Amino acid sequence: MGSGEVTDLLMQCRVDEETALMKLLPLVYDELRKVADNCLRNERADHTLQSTALVHEAYMRLVDQRNRNWENRRHFLSIAATAMRRILIHHAERHRAKKRGGGKKGETLFEASSVFEERAEDVLALDEALSRLLRIDEQKAKIVELRFFAGLSVEETAQVVDVSARTIERDWRLAKAWLRKEIQG
Repeated sequence: MGSGEVTDLLMQCRVDEETALMKLLPLVYDELRKVADNCLRNERADHTLQSTALVHEAYMRLVDQRNRNWENRRHFLSIAATAMRRILIHHAERHRAKKRGGGKKGETLFEASSVFEERAEDVLALDEALSRLLRIDEQKAKIVELRFFAGLSVEETAQVVDVSARTIERDWRLAKAWLRKEIQG
C-alpha cells in the first residue's frame, strides 16, 4: 500500500471515522513494529514488555486521542515513537517502584563509554535528561526522539523537523554529548 493511502486514512481519522482506524493498523503495523523493536533494543535483556504488546498499547493510545491531527505517515510514526517512549517510561517507573520499595531514585546504569552505543539499562535516567533537554532546546529533544526511539535516518528526521540533514547531524551530535554529560553526572 502506498504512502498516499496511509495519508488519506490519517486524514479520515481526524473526523473519528472508525473504518479508517480499522484500515490504518494493517498498513502501518510493520513500521510500528520496527519502531517498537528500536525502542526495546535499548532496554534490558529481561524486559517483560514485548514488541507486539508495545505496538498495540501505543496504537490504542493514539486512536483514543481526541485530537488526531496526523499530517502524514512520518508524523504519525513520530507520535507513535513518543507514545512508545512514554509507555516504556511508565513501565520502568512501575518496575522501579516495585523493585526498590516505593520508587526511590537509583543510580544510572549507563556505561561510561557512550550513552547511545551501549544498551540503555535505565530508561528513566534517559527520560529525565531528555525532559531537561526539551526545556532547553525543543528541536534537539525532538531529534533524539526521532533518531533514537523511532529509528529514523538523518534524512527522514530532516523531513519531519523541516531542516537540513546537516543541521540534523550537528544537532544530533550536540544532543548526544549533552545527554551523555547529564546522565553520567
